Amino acid sequence: MSVLIAVTALPCGLVIGLLLGALGGGGSVLAVPALVYLLGQSPHEATAGALVVVTVGAVTGLVCHARAGRVRWAAGAAFGALGTAGSYLGSRWSAALDPTVLMAAFAGLMLVVAAMLLVRGLRAAREADGTGLPGAPGAVPDAVAAGPLGDSRGAASSVSPAPTRPVRVAATASAVGLLTGFFGVGGGFVVVPALTLVLGLEMPVAIGTSLLVILINSLTALGTRAGTGTLDWPLLAGFAACAAVGSNLGNRLTSRLRPQALTTAFAGLVTVLAVAMAAVAVPHLWAP
Repeated sequence: MSVLIAVTALPCGLVIGLLLGALGGGGSVLAVPALVYLLGQSPHEATAGALVVVTVGAVTGLVCHARAGRVRWAAGAAFGALGTAGSYLGSRWSAALDPTVLMAAFAGLMLVVAAMLLVRGLRAAREADGTGLPGAPGAVPDAVAAGPLGDSRGAASSVSPAPTRPVRVAATASAVGLLTGFFGVGGGFVVVPALTLVLGLEMPVAIGTSLLVILINSLTALGTRAGTGTLDWPLLAGFAACAAVGSNLGNRLTSRLRPQALTTAFAGLVTVLAVAMAAVAVPHLWAP
């Protein structure tokens, strides 16, 4: 790893972690574009490397949430185990896909994340004005977003327990695993709503339990990709460490900055990046 790449990697990880900690959701989706366009990784290397960052964030956040009693180990382990097949298939599919198609699909994912963040911001604004219903699930923290402190940032709202349907649980868990394996993202913006709607967990508990699900799916995806390519471990270690530090700092920023404004700004940033990625990738899909 060259000095120039190292100098670029550390601020990138810090900024991504800062966004994760301050905004509480969707931030790890920036890891793949940063690894590709700023650090010179191929799309396949970037999606695999992002899993390392996600895994580190899941472990640090899981420890903090477990100490606070916000992890349902049996439910999380079962949900994660059901998602391993999807994670395996997603990893295999991603590795076999043309890099241009992969980046175009990732741009689409970023647009979905941006939309969910905007909906979350609007819902939070309505609740602050007393016109919304608290506790509705929206875009929520991913693996690194929980940060080393595991702060759920006031998302404590209860959800009425729903009857558990085994087929629905298995299908949802597989879809979450597929997302993690294919794109190399934590997918917390999908996992937490799934846990609240499908398993009926309260929001703080769903956030903590989601980290266990993400950890299982990320480790499965990493194991599937083992031997299919080489990873720049020094680069990824520095990237992940800085993201963890940035997440800690971002958690502290939430008490000083308006969350709605930050969420809207971040959604705008993700949208711009998604459009730029699509503008680069989509024309090549039909290139001879």
